[in-house]
Amino acid sequence: MHYSSPVRDPLITGSKTYHDITEDIVSGTEGRPGLSWLLITGFSGLLATMGVLLIAYTIWKGIGVWGLNKTVGWAWDITNFVWWVGIGHAGTLISAILLLFRQKWRTGVNRAAEAMTIFAVICAGLFPLIHMGRIWDAMFIFPYPNTRGMLWVNFNSPLLWDVFAISTYFTVSLLFWYSGLLPDIASVRDRATGLRRRIYDVLSFGWTGTAKQWQRFESLSLVLAGLATPLVLSVHSIVSFDFATSVIPGWHTTIFPPYFVAGAIFSGFAMVLTLMLIARKVMHLEDYITVAHIESMNKVIVLTGSIVGIAYLTEFFVAWYSGNPYEQWVFIRNRVADPFIFGPMMGVEPAPYWWAYWSMMTCNVISPQFFWFKKLRRNIVVTFILSIVINIGMWFERFVIIVTSLHRDYIPSSWTYYSPTWVEVGIFVGTMGIFMTLFLLFCRTLPVVAIAEVKSILKTSGDQYLHKFAEEERKARELAGGVKGAVHHKDDK
Repeated sequence: MHYSSPVRDPLITGSKTYHDITEDIVSGTEGRPGLSWLLITGFSGLLATMGVLLIAYTIWKGIGVWGLNKTVGWAWDITNFVWWVGIGHAGTLISAILLLFRQKWRTGVNRAAEAMTIFAVICAGLFPLIHMGRIWDAMFIFPYPNTRGMLWVNFNSPLLWDVFAISTYFTVSLLFWYSGLLPDIASVRDRATGLRRRIYDVLSFGWTGTAKQWQRFESLSLVLAGLATPLVLSVHSIVSFDFATSVIPGWHTTIFPPYFVAGAIFSGFAMVLTLMLIARKVMHLEDYITVAHIESMNKVIVLTGSIVGIAYLTEFFVAWYSGNPYEQWVFIRNRVADPFIFGPMMGVEPAPYWWAYWSMMTCNVISPQFFWFKKLRRNIVVTFILSIVINIGMWFERFVIIVTSLHRDYIPSSWTYYSPTWVEVGIFVGTMGIFMTLFLLFCRTLPVVAIAEVKSILKTSGDQYLHKFAEEERKARELAGGVKGAVHHKDDK
């Protein structure tokens, strides 16, 4: 007998067959692209082109075209770097950790989340390179065998830690994503003709679907999941060490690694929801990305958002408990003090960036709490709006950590106010264009939902099978109740 929770929602709706699954998902990669796809891709391509041109302009002119100054040496560049790395975390989490824990709801969203990871890490990797100011010297930060004698990379440099973190994360994520694509690329190949078929044949590495290939495929998936799972914890911990190993008030704290990891998963899941809700509507994938998937992801957002909120409060406690006046200054007087409530209560002037701090608190701590309510958690429009709000808040979090800890240092004569230039804003918008262009091209050329994995859960999570099993269990319970009643009746006699 099949035992399942009577309240468990189906993860595949529409009474689908195996053929229906292939037809629905592969059809998005076939035929001429629609006008809406062309318009959106053209617009994101223009933004990407603008970003590339402004990166070239920065390299040509130097980072003097940015708003950096003698006090604020890290600003939008490192803020954007940490933000993009954080967004890339959800793909590995959904794919690796949820695979190891055998969570079936991952199958509808894992493919797009993995692709999102690749593209987000590409965007993140751009910023440390152009931040160097002399990008032609980037070769010196890679630890490879060389003929430079005793000259070697500086292992004490946060820049080198970022190189290791990003390159390792990108490599494992790319392997995980592409190896999982092989059966689905073969499905596209078998329906294609001419040159398109030959291209997909090369990309599928000759996949034929034999039992031996499936055995190796599953073994490889588990091995890569085992390798990728520690990366979820380590990569953003390493990024947090860029700050935590310094002695600057506001950065020098041991809570940063778990705090950054929770924030990365938080922002990553929000971005997955933003993209998948659009893909769900445009590509008509409502039967495969169901409300049950959305609700499960919103539960993770509530959890990680609550952890981030606790981390914010812990920072204040540590600043107060340390008795360090510089730490207390940064957290209490240089971040919290607004012109309306807390500034007047404390009798201090408003902090210059109070608006950034309270934007962060509102978006990251208050907005996820709406997901405690089931109706809101399962509401598509509310989920889409809050997913965007959360990522705005996470960007503000990185901005607050970096800029408000730097712009007022120990010497008041060095205090300054940082404002980004049009070049910095343009590069950031350009990386969004690069990200969206790559994601849209992915949606048109490869299956955006994992066909093989969705098929693997059809018999246990398809709506027609769940209804059938529920009916069988109801009859079994009625039969068991009848037998039990007959036994009691016999005992009474």
